[in-house]
Amino acid sequence: MALELRQQLKLAQQLVMTPQLQQAIKLLQLSRLELLETVQQELLENPFLEESHGDDAAQEHVEDRRESGAEEAYDKDLAKDADWEDYLGEFASTPRLVQPREYEAAEDISPLEARYSAKPTLEGHLLWQLLLSSLTEAQKDIGEIIIGNLSSAGYLQASIEEVAQMARAEPAEALAVLERVQLFDPIGVAARDARECLLVQIRSLKYDRDPILLELVNAHLEDLEAKRYKPLLRKFKLDMDELKEYLDIIQSLDPLPGASFGGGEPAYVSPDVFVYKMGDEFIILLNEDGLPQLQLSNLTQMNMGTASDKEKEYCTEKMRSATWLIKSLYQRQRTLYKVMESIVRHQQPFFEEGVTRLAPLILKDIADDISMHESTVSRITTNKYVATPHGIFELKFFFNSGLELDDGSQVGSESVKALIKKFIAEEDAKSPLSDERIGEMLKERLKVNIARRTVAKYRTALDIPSSSRRKEHF
Repeated sequence: MALELRQQLKLAQQLVMTPQLQQAIKLLQLSRLELLETVQQELLENPFLEESHGDDAAQEHVEDRRESGAEEAYDKDLAKDADWEDYLGEFASTPRLVQPREYEAAEDISPLEARYSAKPTLEGHLLWQLLLSSLTEAQKDIGEIIIGNLSSAGYLQASIEEVAQMARAEPAEALAVLERVQLFDPIGVAARDARECLLVQIRSLKYDRDPILLELVNAHLEDLEAKRYKPLLRKFKLDMDELKEYLDIIQSLDPLPGASFGGGEPAYVSPDVFVYKMGDEFIILLNEDGLPQLQLSNLTQMNMGTASDKEKEYCTEKMRSATWLIKSLYQRQRTLYKVMESIVRHQQPFFEEGVTRLAPLILKDIADDISMHESTVSRITTNKYVATPHGIFELKFFFNSGLELDDGSQVGSESVKALIKKFIAEEDAKSPLSDERIGEMLKERLKVNIARRTVAKYRTALDIPSSSRRKEHF
C-alpha cells in the first residue's frame, strides 16, 4: 500500500489542566512560608490585587449580600472582600467571639523561640569569642583568616605558612594566634589533626603531667583504635585496669570539636495549624498570623471605554487572575481544615496521650472520610506542620503503616519506634538491650509479635547503634 496523507475527523475527550487549575494545585503543595512569598509576589505583579485592612463597612456589605441570596452577586463580593479573617471564621472549630483568647492559648503550645531559634554556627561562635578577646587588631585579622579556613568538624584546612601569607604576617605570629584560637570554646578547635586536637584538650585539663597519656596520644592512637592493647601493656608495663583508665580519659575528649555546631541556613518551621485541648474537645485553629488579607483593588471599577483592545485584554486577564487567586486561597484553607479535622478524628489517642498511641493511617482513609481524592490529601499534607500538645509535627507524620496485634487490632509503626527509643533510653549502659530482648519487651507491652530484623530496621531508622556499639561507646 502506498503512503499517502489523509484528513480524518476524530471525536475524543481528554483532561486539560488550565493555568488557573495548575495554580490552585501549586498552592495546595506550598508550605506556609512559600505561600507568603507567593502572595507577596502576586501583590507586586498584579495591579488589581491589594491587601485589605479589615474595613468593617465592607464586611457588613458582604453579610447583606449573603442574606439576599443572590449567588452571582455573592461570588463577586467574595472575590472582592474575602480575606483571611473570613477563612478563619468559617474553618475554626469554635465561635469567632472566643477565638482571640484561644489563639493565645495556641501560641502557648508552640512559643516563638521554639520555632524560629537556630543553633549558632561554628564560625559565628568563634568570631564572637575572637572579638571579645584581648588580641590586637592585627592578631584578630589573623584569627579571622584561621576561623574562615576551618572545616565543619573544626579542623584547620590551611598550613601556617598559607595563613601567614594571606594575613601578610610572619609564620611565628600566625602560630601564636592559632594557639590562642585553639583554646576558644570548643577546646581543640582549629587543630591540624586529631592528635593535636586531643593534646590541646589534655593540656587544657592539666592532664599533660602524665607522660604515658601524652605518649599514647602522640604515637599510639592507631593502636588504640584497632584495640591492639597487648603491645601497649608490655611497653608501658601496665595492667588492663590501668590502661582502661587512660582509655576513659581519651574517650572523654572530643576529636570533632566543631561537629556539634549546625552549619548552613536554618530550616524555619511555622505551623499551619494549631490543635489544642479545651475541656473534652480538641480545638483546630488555622494559623493566619502574617498572611495578608486580599481583595480586588478599586482599579476594577475604572472606565475602560477609551482603552485599546490590548489594554482591555490585559486588565481582564489580571482581574481574572486576582479573583482566581483569592478563591484558590480560600479553597486551600478549606481543604487544610477538613484534612486536619479528619486526622484529629482518626488519631485522637495520639492527641490525648502522645506518640506511643499513634494509630495506623493511610491517605485513602482521610480521602474517603472527606470525599476527596488521595492526590489532593497528599498535596495538602506536604510541607505542612501542626502544633499539638505533644510538639510540632509534619502532617505526613500521622500517616504510618500498622503492625498486627494478637487480638486482631493494629498499632502504628511510629508508636513502635517511640517505644524502642524509650526502652533504649532507659537501658543499663553497661548491659545494653539486644534487638531480641527489645522484641520480647514489645510483645509484653503491646502484645505484638515482632521479628528481630524488624526491630533492627526501626532502630536503624532512629539512628541508634547496635547494642555492641552502644556498649563500646560506654
